[in-house]
Amino acid sequence: MSPRLLPALAFAILLNASPSLAQDTQRVRTDKVEVIVETVARNLDHPWGLTFLSDGRMLVTERPGRLRIVSGEGKLSEPIKGMPRIATKGQGGLLDVALDPAFQQNRLVYLSFAEDRGDGRAGTSVLRGRLDEAGTTLTDTQVIFRQEPSHTGGNHFGSRLVFDRNGNLFVTVGDRFDLRDQAQNPANHLGKVIHIRPKGGPAPDNPYLNREGTQPEIWSIGHRNVQGAALHPTTGELWTAEHGARGGDEINIPRKGLNYGWPVITYGVDYSGAKIGEGTKKAGMEQPIYYWDPSIAPSGMAFYTGDKFPAWRGSVLVGALAGKLVSRLDVDGDKVTGEERMLQQIGERFRDVRQGPDGYVYLLTDSSNGRILRVRPAD
Repeated sequence: MSPRLLPALAFAILLNASPSLAQDTQRVRTDKVEVIVETVARNLDHPWGLTFLSDGRMLVTERPGRLRIVSGEGKLSEPIKGMPRIATKGQGGLLDVALDPAFQQNRLVYLSFAEDRGDGRAGTSVLRGRLDEAGTTLTDTQVIFRQEPSHTGGNHFGSRLVFDRNGNLFVTVGDRFDLRDQAQNPANHLGKVIHIRPKGGPAPDNPYLNREGTQPEIWSIGHRNVQGAALHPTTGELWTAEHGARGGDEINIPRKGLNYGWPVITYGVDYSGAKIGEGTKKAGMEQPIYYWDPSIAPSGMAFYTGDKFPAWRGSVLVGALAGKLVSRLDVDGDKVTGEERMLQQIGERFRDVRQGPDGYVYLLTDSSNGRILRVRPAD
């Protein structure tokens, strides 16, 4: 080999040994502000959900079934022990994570996951457990919700976890893809937004508490696959980001007892190009407040309320998988008045979006070498 090729070869080996070296810090111009996007941590296997501990460290889920603590310097802990039986097939695995509102006192952590129910069947479940002081083990674990029925398919598990202002828990669950017609059936949990107490069981203000043949945990029906959810910082209402098929990704405000239409109405078509349902509107079914066509495949979402990006304050930030972008939505009351598509230069599938306690924006990238990214204003 020519000596002149050795430096190039050495650089290529180094680049392969440390993926995305050139992407550790990127400067990106958005419509309203120039930002720095920097890698906080890497080497996560399809990270899915993120939440912050009071000391600034992060709890991060990996879809293959691992829960880790990540330091502010990006050091990954060993996987936390005490995890349940997780079905890691298709889109299934360990999904979202949330802290109890009284975590400082009770150390309770909530996880949504595709639970292995045996015989090749799985369903979205929610577990809570107590994180020990050392941060190594979940104890006193208990499954507080199980989506019924379980199913052998590997798609559309949801799922985000959001506590409301009364301390009850919203859980988004998918329609399991090939059971989509059941999203209209309140006798099961498929394609619904669920609302439960922190110990399990239906929240006391749910709409189906005393109706025979319905599931009392249901809050709203007619959803496809909700993978983004956040509380509005002023109204306290739940907002969601929902996958359509080909087109028809939606932003919804799921309200008590209402029907959001899937699969009877949608702005998308089937993957084959065939029509789905009856059209885009029907009496008794709610319209999305915003939709995307073609699809961007929305996932995690957050309202920005911090002081680091004054021009973004009040915006909804939505990560996109297929779109490989972050959508910033301008909001006026219950209306979306504009959209800016940001961070396409990063070239990543964005699985989750969170505002950190420091006011910066944190992103999870969906890959086998997934990263935690921090977005901060350029100096």
